[in-house]
Amino acid sequence: MKKFLIINNPNAGRKKAIKYKKSLIKFLLKQNCEFKSITIDELNEDFINWADNIVAIGGDGTVNKIIPFIINTEKVLGIIPCGTANLLAAKLGISSNIKKAIRVIANQNISNIDTLKINNSYSILRLGLGYDSDIICKTPQSLKNNFGYFAYFLAGILFALRLKPKKYNIAFEDKKLSILATCIIIANSGNMFKNFVSISNNCRLDDSKFDVFILKVKNPIMFFFEFLMILFNKKLSNSKAMYFQTLELVIKNDFTTGHIDGEKRKLKGDIEINIAPKSIKVFSNFSTTIC
Repeated sequence: MKKFLIINNPNAGRKKAIKYKKSLIKFLLKQNCEFKSITIDELNEDFINWADNIVAIGGDGTVNKIIPFIINTEKVLGIIPCGTANLLAAKLGISSNIKKAIRVIANQNISNIDTLKINNSYSILRLGLGYDSDIICKTPQSLKNNFGYFAYFLAGILFALRLKPKKYNIAFEDKKLSILATCIIIANSGNMFKNFVSISNNCRLDDSKFDVFILKVKNPIMFFFEFLMILFNKKLSNSKAMYFQTLELVIKNDFTTGHIDGEKRKLKGDIEINIAPKSIKVFSNFSTTIC
């Protein structure tokens, strides 16, 4: 084993991160590994340059803050999931059980996964606009503290009752679209609600392309119907919804609010999305491709 940098978010998972950090340090001491431990707010290039392996203790937002420091490097990312959603960990087969999560790191099984570049930001999971953004950005922290990931489900019902379509001009490959949409999801990883559902069975972390999901309907009942049909892969593109895969995409934009990997972002100017193939190394429970 090599040098480990532990990066914990002490506010994640109802403060489980502190407890999990102690368990990880105990493991590293037994393995006679050299390590340093910092909080996510202390992260800088000097710490990253020192380490061979980076272990994030937190949720998807914590991982997202680390990605710019390790993209296209030989650093290997480990995850101890203790955030609200932990979607990347679920996609990689990493358990929320601390002993099992540490075992993934101990096994030293490394996978190479894609990253989305969204203007000057990076994403491993997805960019969400409209309804998807409202759920992530407007769900009160108090609700998440009390109900965990189920809070997003409760918020989803509320926000579906006040859908607001917005006009989007989209260009990809040799196509141009002008549409009214209530929800747009650009996904590198399409899983939602852990790994129970996904916007597409085709959505993989290592296929060198990303998936685009657009919902056009504003009637709450029809919206839920279309949303569920796509989540369970019963229906794809039609007059009310669109689904496609691409390598690059541009959304004409003056100003909008969205989320990148669960973190609220104010997006000014056109939104350019590109894929960075197999640009991050991660410890995972998979030996080859990641479904």
